[in-house]
Amino acid sequence: MAKNETRRRNIADAGLSVLATDGSRGLTHRAVDTVAGVPVGTTSNYFRSRDALIEGLVERIGERLAPSDDDLARRSSEQPSRELFADYVRDIVRRLTDDRDVTLALFELRLESSRRPELAALLGAWQRAGFDADVAFNTAAGLPGGRREIALFHYAIDGLLLDRLTSPIDPDTSTDEIVDDLVTGLLR
Repeated sequence: MAKNETRRRNIADAGLSVLATDGSRGLTHRAVDTVAGVPVGTTSNYFRSRDALIEGLVERIGERLAPSDDDLARRSSEQPSRELFADYVRDIVRRLTDDRDVTLALFELRLESSRRPELAALLGAWQRAGFDADVAFNTAAGLPGGRREIALFHYAIDGLLLDRLTSPIDPDTSTDEIVDDLVTGLLR
């Protein structure tokens, strides 16, 4: 049976919604079928096992969080600087906070990976590939900071997102202001 890629993406998006609202324990094929509004059994036609579903969700997270070509093109003509780096970081944080379900789903998968070595291997490989791509992009763009600084930004952004998507410790300070402070502090 030929698979409909649009339907597959819609089912994966429903899976991300299930993860975001019900957590990892709520992620079942039947729950995804319900949220996707498809007949019972449809999710298992596209993702044969729970592990295959999770692998598809990780892939979909990457697709949904990727910067748009327009965003990248707009910045590519600018002179590399701390300000441009801050603009890139603000865009990353914006994408992660605007697509709340995806970010919460990613946190859920990361938590589950602490209990499931096979998921830790899958997610870890995906994260390291993304990190390596971030470092390569930063270097190719001539932006300030190297591998160490990019790692520190990943750690800081993960904490910032957890704070902003749950119970912010300082809700009156804008997220952009926090990102600007991080850039200033980490790129001395």
